[in-house]
Amino acid sequence: MSDRHPFQGNWVARLYERVRERGYDSLTAFAEARPTASLVALAKELGKDDIAGVQVFQGLVAEAERSHELTRLVRGQFVRELYESLPDGWPTVMNDANRFKVAKALGSWTAFTPESHEERVRQARSVLRATPPPPGWRPLGPDDELLLSLLPDEEV
Repeated sequence: MSDRHPFQGNWVARLYERVRERGYDSLTAFAEARPTASLVALAKELGKDDIAGVQVFQGLVAEAERSHELTRLVRGQFVRELYESLPDGWPTVMNDANRFKVAKALGSWTAFTPESHEERVRQARSVLRATPPPPGWRPLGPDDELLLSLLPDEEV
């Protein structure tokens, strides 16, 4: 347990130190080993009291920008948001409760989308609403065939 606030001290150094302690060379590798874990779950695993989900996301964006894999990160974040809002996969019946869950997943995904990809995510959301995936669809990671068709690996 720590008395530190997540933004006290050199949190970037702390974040990467924790990633290396767990045997990973990058935050991306750490996160991709847990493709369905939320940002909060990743942060808790790295430091229950002194790492925040937004810090994990900032680190992931920085790494994705350096490696020119921002689109892959955006797809991966969709997987995380879908698992958090729809743990049983895409709903079979689109009643009010399920519509809300889908809207929450898509809204959270949009909130964690870098500006460079906002238009592409808006288009992908429209496609998902107009032609929903099969009931129970739960992508296991950013390389899911349907996700790749919605957001191919071309960098913007």
